[in-house]
Amino acid sequence: MTTHFIQKMWLKAYDKRMRIVLPEGNEPRTLHAAEEAIKNNLADIILIGNPEEINLSIELNGYSNIKGKACIIDPNNHTNMEEYAQLVYEKRKGKGLTIELARELIRNPLYLGVVMIIANHADGEVAGAINKTGDVLRPAFQLVKTIPGVSVVSGVFVMVFKDTEFGEDGLLLFADTAVNSNPDEQMLAEIAITTANTSRDLLGIEPRIAMLSFSSHGSAQNTMVDKVANAVNIVRERRPDLIIDGEIQLDAAIVPDVANQKCPKSPLHGKANILVFPSLDAGNIGYKLAQRFAHADAYGPLLQGLAAPINDLSRGCTYDEITNVIALTACQALLFRNKK
Repeated sequence: MTTHFIQKMWLKAYDKRMRIVLPEGNEPRTLHAAEEAIKNNLADIILIGNPEEINLSIELNGYSNIKGKACIIDPNNHTNMEEYAQLVYEKRKGKGLTIELARELIRNPLYLGVVMIIANHADGEVAGAINKTGDVLRPAFQLVKTIPGVSVVSGVFVMVFKDTEFGEDGLLLFADTAVNSNPDEQMLAEIAITTANTSRDLLGIEPRIAMLSFSSHGSAQNTMVDKVANAVNIVRERRPDLIIDGEIQLDAAIVPDVANQKCPKSPLHGKANILVFPSLDAGNIGYKLAQRFAHADAYGPLLQGLAAPINDLSRGCTYDEITNVIALTACQALLFRNKK
């Protein structure tokens, strides 16, 4: 299933020439991923970093595909510095930003990567191998903002299990795993809806959403249980086309026999392929438990709700995980282009 899923994403990205910027261009795993992405025609790669250090790594590692094919941008010395500074200034002058501060900001590779997307010099960004999620998100929040009609940015992991009885032949989406520490019922509802859109638009999978809790259909009474149940009602009102249930326990959401016992009337029938966690604690712990104990492949976190494809990485990621997120980001960029 892992191979099939990744092959599907690679085929979508293949030779589409989406321009993906990697602000951590000096980082060894990122360079290795860039080499793989170029070799497999997944994207045109832009590396931000010290050119001398990057070129030395290219020579030492024999990265023949990066050499001559990737665009290398020195954040401290490039031809578009003033243009990018002006873009940042126009975006943030209402918040008190001066042109001098804007010039300093665009020397930060994470800001530079986002500004390149705004300037239409890149189509998407992948970062986070050495930067915290908050640092990756900050330039996106300040400069790109959210899709019209969306107020909540969230992180989703595509989890692929070797046991194909779960989810969609072993594939499940876990949200929110990266952004919102304690979402309220309105935020939870929006996270569920945006994850459903990711499932349909990016992966081509019809969503079946489980809003997780320690309670199933009123088996426990608690304000946190009420929050999840209320979020389900909001989703049903806003998107009656979606299959959703909650509050529901994990086993009842993904195991049909348990669902028949605990929630016989559940529309999920124990076959959820989207798991929406009630808090960031639960979501982050949940995906790492699945990754480490069940040896599930974890792709992401993909950031949902932003008006451009800007994606985060786990700092414990491998180069091949970065390569696959590059492919996913290229697929997202293609969707954005088609919608425009």
